[in-house]
Amino acid sequence: MNNMALKLSVVDQAPVHNGQSQSEALHSSTQLAQLCDILGYHRFWVAEHHDTASYSSSCPEVLISHIAQNTKNIRVGSGGIMLSHYSPLKVAELFRTLEALNPGRIDLGVGRAPGGTDITSQALAFPNQPRDPALYPQLLSDLSDFLHDSKSPSRNFHKVNASPIGAQAPELWTLGSSSGSVDLAAELGLGFVLALFIGTHSRPTDIIQRYKKLFRPNGNGAEKAQAIISVACLCADSKEEAAYLAAPNMYWKVMAFRHGIRESIRSPEEALNLYRKLSPSDQDYYQTTLDTVISGTATECRTEIEQLAGRYDVDEVMLVNVVYDFADRCASYSKLMAEFTGLNPTTAI
Repeated sequence: MNNMALKLSVVDQAPVHNGQSQSEALHSSTQLAQLCDILGYHRFWVAEHHDTASYSSSCPEVLISHIAQNTKNIRVGSGGIMLSHYSPLKVAELFRTLEALNPGRIDLGVGRAPGGTDITSQALAFPNQPRDPALYPQLLSDLSDFLHDSKSPSRNFHKVNASPIGAQAPELWTLGSSSGSVDLAAELGLGFVLALFIGTHSRPTDIIQRYKKLFRPNGNGAEKAQAIISVACLCADSKEEAAYLAAPNMYWKVMAFRHGIRESIRSPEEALNLYRKLSPSDQDYYQTTLDTVISGTATECRTEIEQLAGRYDVDEVMLVNVVYDFADRCASYSKLMAEFTGLNPTTAI
């Protein structure tokens, strides 16, 4: 297990590597989780994406169950369940069941983003309409109540018990890429994860400070404020190699977020060739996005991670990276943990 003062964890978007099928990509995620378990990472969370060719995890609760059963020590969870699509009772029962089967190892991270396009959200809600985003605070409050057997008088379903009855609740975390969820997380007494890898906008450190200042335990969830930052990190033998390996995801983000095209992950060579054909504004977005990635040698990455953790005053950092080749992704996590622990990365694989 990892006994470092600074905990390192992983967010896995279950990317489709090397021209795999999406089914094969799910097995790659399991293999990565097994590696991270051996290396000593603290948590392994899987994301939720729908109708996206490059990402295969549309049912994180199923993947979590499989990964938990095929690892030993690492905490496993969602990063996150997109709560606006689902019934709080059903989500509570899913994760109470996961916790009952894997005691003390399950995390439930939830977010308000759709995890897909507008038409996908409509398909997930059919035959009803997608929920009004204004309902999210009530959904999250109800979820927390169901998880913790709280009979809140403000809830219409105070006579309903989430099964398995008597089961322990998993850790409940709220996810956010800005300050929008901070007050809600603090009010409900939940953990908070600030996703710095989403977008290129500035996230001042006072977001975490505000969360800690406003945090009030309410009998559900955490007894004290728990904050994590999540960052993109790509560790290689040099800064130049890291930028080369990052090219497929940088190009994907240009096409997805500037043009609404969510395609497969290309090879580094192809992505760089296509980058040269982009408009100046798209090239600028590519470079700005690349600048948000912690990248370089293991020593360089460790220095940036520790500095960032210090600025945000957190003791845990979650890492995410998407590359074309699965082996390069495994190597990145191995080299980084070896730098923190002083172990030879090849001995842990």
